[in-house]
Amino acid sequence: MEPSPATGGSETTRLVSPRDRGGAGGGLRLKSLFTEPSEPLPEDPKPVEMSFHHCHRDPLPQPGLTPERLQAQRQLCAACAVCCVFMAGEVVGGYLAHSLAIMTDAAHLLADVGSMMGSLFSLWLSTRPATRTMTFGWHRSETLGALASVVSLWMVTGILLYLAFIRLLHSDYHIEGGAMLLTASIAVCANLLMAFVLHQAGPHHSHGSRGAEYAPLEEGPREPLPLGNTSVRAAFVHVLGDLLQSLGVLAASILIYFKPQYKAADPISTFLFSICALGSTAPTLRDVLRVLMEGTPRSVGFEPVRDTLLSVPGVRATHELHLWSLTLTYHVASAHLAIDSTADSEAVLAEATSRLHSRFGFSSSTLQVEQYQPEMAQCLRCREPPQA
Repeated sequence: MEPSPATGGSETTRLVSPRDRGGAGGGLRLKSLFTEPSEPLPEDPKPVEMSFHHCHRDPLPQPGLTPERLQAQRQLCAACAVCCVFMAGEVVGGYLAHSLAIMTDAAHLLADVGSMMGSLFSLWLSTRPATRTMTFGWHRSETLGALASVVSLWMVTGILLYLAFIRLLHSDYHIEGGAMLLTASIAVCANLLMAFVLHQAGPHHSHGSRGAEYAPLEEGPREPLPLGNTSVRAAFVHVLGDLLQSLGVLAASILIYFKPQYKAADPISTFLFSICALGSTAPTLRDVLRVLMEGTPRSVGFEPVRDTLLSVPGVRATHELHLWSLTLTYHVASAHLAIDSTADSEAVLAEATSRLHSRFGFSSSTLQVEQYQPEMAQCLRCREPPQA
């Protein structure tokens, strides 16, 4: 008995006939016949980047730092080197002058060095690819680095404010006016140099009151404006606070140099300009907390995004609209789109994704398309969130 062999080059097993028996025992032998495939097996498809209408609007990210972050890395490295050199000079000058204000400025420079090193580490960490545990990658490490910079300044300033208060209560100290004046002058130059290095100039840089991060995006199919790096911005604001304090220390040193009896200007300048330095961190701290709390990006409004989605042909309603950021420049959106039964879901998805990217600069958008149902108007979970 022999079954018909399978076609197409597959494996066939048949029972050998009695005439093919061999040996004394005459037992049956099973024989497997393997035939070579007539055609080579197809190779696994190689991953390719999808076309314009696919859900990923941005090009496939390349390994390593982006040009913007590479520039931020160079700026932070240069500013960190300048900061280390002048910090050592201020420590020596403050010790020789017996000036708490100079030592205060040196301590702020030390905080600058620590924050810049943390920012450089966060930039390196943010280049790591996404994993199954960290599905968004490590982008938010940049925001955590900015938060560490602000917190370090608050801690150092708190200690120095306490020391300045102790000096105001006790007058048993002496100030070397000449050494203090020389050191304060150098400190002002150092902070000006660091501010120049960290200043994010460019063809699209905004000099308005809202800063580079909040340059408005115009309506229409155009690429979003490049925005400044969060870590560089935090370091720049940090240096501006130190520059204000250095100017105050310089003014106090001039007064003490010509009027030694007014040595109280040393702790007073420390007290006043430390408060100014704390106030300068408020905008950065506000933005960092907004990102960590997954609030709506400052440059994007809830209503404009909703109206843009509703303006897509075929969309009847939208709900579950969520807008948040991984960094100040990496915006994410997700929403449910309820469409007419006659609408093409693929066309609606492509058009909605295109508008979100071109008009608001969203780096990632996840849209769920579903058929519109009349009961959605009464659904509590489909209602828009109230105004904060």
